[in-house]
Amino acid sequence: MSVPLYRLKAEFFKTLGHPVRIRVLELLSEREHGVAEMLRDIGVEPAYLSQQLAVLRRADLVVARREGTAVYYALTSPQVAELLRTARLILTGVLAGRAEPPDDHRTPAPREESP
Repeated sequence: MSVPLYRLKAEFFKTLGHPVRIRVLELLSEREHGVAEMLRDIGVEPAYLSQQLAVLRRADLVVARREGTAVYYALTSPQVAELLRTARLILTGVLAGRAEPPDDHRTPAPREESP
């Protein structure tokens, strides 16, 4: 039995649902990066970055290549970069449309009742 597409999408978005993974993908959207370079740019511990890169590799979003002792990562598809650009456009539009920052504790406006 095949997995429904909506479930695959949910798993895909769960994979993207981590700030370090998003930052890695943003960096790789520009060009291939070495692990040492990503560590400097992202500012996390090596073991933590390694864990996040492993998640992205298992999801087939990134590929690694070794050159001597250095490991370099790249996106598996330019569509990943396009997805991040699209997300940025959506979020920029949503944020630009807000007159004030969101407040989850605001009381909802009363609904009008029909006579």
